[in-house]
Amino acid sequence: MNTDTADTHWNAEWAGIEAGSKWLTPEPDVIAWSRTLAPGARILDLGAGVGRHALWLAAQGFDVVALDAAPDGLAQIDRAGGVETVLARMDVLPFETCSFDHVLSWNVIYHGDEDILLRAVGEIRRILKPGGSYLGTMLSKRRLPHEQAAFSGREISRNAWVFDAPGTGKTHPHYFCSAAELLAIFSGFECLRLEDREHEKPGSWHWHLTMERL
Repeated sequence: MNTDTADTHWNAEWAGIEAGSKWLTPEPDVIAWSRTLAPGARILDLGAGVGRHALWLAAQGFDVVALDAAPDGLAQIDRAGGVETVLARMDVLPFETCSFDHVLSWNVIYHGDEDILLRAVGEIRRILKPGGSYLGTMLSKRRLPHEQAAFSGREISRNAWVFDAPGTGKTHPHYFCSAAELLAIFSGFECLRLEDREHEKPGSWHWHLTMERL
């Protein structure tokens, strides 16, 4: 079963994105993280969407590559200009080993089952230079009961769920984990920060994490 399918949903979202969408505004966490990085550092925005972070980071003087599996999102970035775009999947990154100083992946790598996730994290580890940082999010297991209360769902493999919610991305696999499971997934990294944070909707718990490549 192919579980890395969420890009089909997001490609349609990016094709119809409207001015004022939240997906056009950089996250405060990303802005704060960028202030800790060396000027001109090479950053991969993995799952860049329409470029809310990649374009902003490039405007701050960073050397940014925007990667996504959804071509309509990358087309938006190309129209804005100033950022290299790459169409590829998160678990097979077309870059040389140790070729990036930092990697950002906001609300992306939990779209799939554990095999996809482990391969994606392995690729992030491979392309990062030792001492480089990773900033990202994961879905918390604290969120799962809220999803189960709202939608009929089934666990397709360990921690990976799909829900009967037509018209949303929830019909595609999402991976939910505990803190211990998250730290095991990020073997080869030192955890610098880990916070289970509720987003704007009640029950929308996400892990916010900053990792350092060992």
